[in-house]
Amino acid sequence: MTTPSYPPKPSPGDRVAVVSPGAGLPELFPRPFELGLERLREEYGLVPVEYPTTRKMGTTPRERADDLHAAFADPDVKAVLTSIGGDDQITVLPFLDRELLRANPKPFFGLSDNTNLLAYLHNTGIVGYHGGTVMTALGRSGAMEPLTAESLRAALFTSGPYELRPAERFNDIDRDWADPATFDAEPETVPGSGWTWVNADRVVEGRSWGGCLEIVGWLLMADREVPRDPSVFDGGVLFLETSEELPSGEEVFRTLRNMGERGLLRRFSALLMGRPKTWSFDRPNTPEDAARYAAGQREAVLRAMRTYAPDATIVFDVDLGHTDPQFVVPYGGVIRVDGPARRITVTY
Repeated sequence: MTTPSYPPKPSPGDRVAVVSPGAGLPELFPRPFELGLERLREEYGLVPVEYPTTRKMGTTPRERADDLHAAFADPDVKAVLTSIGGDDQITVLPFLDRELLRANPKPFFGLSDNTNLLAYLHNTGIVGYHGGTVMTALGRSGAMEPLTAESLRAALFTSGPYELRPAERFNDIDRDWADPATFDAEPETVPGSGWTWVNADRVVEGRSWGGCLEIVGWLLMADREVPRDPSVFDGGVLFLETSEELPSGEEVFRTLRNMGERGLLRRFSALLMGRPKTWSFDRPNTPEDAARYAAGQREAVLRAMRTYAPDATIVFDVDLGHTDPQFVVPYGGVIRVDGPARRITVTY
C-alpha cells in the first residue's frame, strides 16, 4: 500500500458533489439537508451537485456506487461531501472501481458509516476527511457551531497544519428533525471539561487511521479494507469515536481487544478518543447516567490499551465524532500529538 496523498482542494465557486452512500435520509428529513445545502452555497461559496440516490431511501449498493463513480469522475466536481451516515455502506464497497477513484482523487467528507469509504480511500492512496456531513455539521439548527465551521472551512480550502482545541461548551442531545420548531434556535450546550491525557510525556507525529469504532469492528469482521500488513500503522495516530447507538463499555473493550489480538493497537503511538455520544432518542440518559456511561467507556478503553499498547499516548474527549462541535480529522493524513504542550495539530 502506498502512503495516502492529499487530493487537490476546491475553491469558492467550485461545484461539489453531495451524495448519500449510506442512507438517503434527506428524503425523510429535508429541512436539515436543505439548510446544509444553503450554507454550502452562502457561507462557503460552493455549488452543491446532487445525484439520483442523494435524496432516495432504499437504493441498492450498486446505485450508490454509481453515484460515487459519477462524482469522482466528473472533472468539474472538486470535492465529495456526504449527506449523513447510515448502516450498510459496507455493502457498497464491492461495487466500487478502485482504479477510477485512484485516477480522480478528490477530498471526501463523511463520518459514522462513511468510515467504510474513508478506509477504502485510505487503501486506494487518498487522504479523506472524517467529518463535515451536510445534515449534521452544516445543517445544525440555529447556526453552524463556530469550531465546526472553522475546521470545515480549513479542511475544505487550505493545506497545512490546523490546531484543534478543547471545546469550552458542547452538545450531546439531539432534537427531532421532524419538528419544525427544532430549527428555530441553536441546541443547548453544557460546559466542556477539556481533554484528559494519558502517557503525555512525548510528541507523536504520524499518519491517522480509525473512525467510528462500530464500523471499524464491522470491517474487521468482514475482513475488508484493514491493511494486511499492520506495519503500515507503525508510529501512527489512531482516532476512534462511538455513535448514537451507545455501545456498552464491554462492547468497546471487546472491539479494541480484537484489534489488539490482530496486532493493530501496538502499532499506533497515540490514540485520540472522541467525546462519547451519551444520549439518544432510544436512551435519553439523565446527566448522571450520561456521566456513568462516559466513565465506563473510558475505563474500557484504558483496560484494552493497558493490555495491548501500554505506552501509547491517549487523549480522551476530543470533539471529532457524533457530538457537537465536530472537528474535521484527516483520514490517512498527518496528526501531531504533543503531550508536554497538550496540543493536537492536524494537517489538512
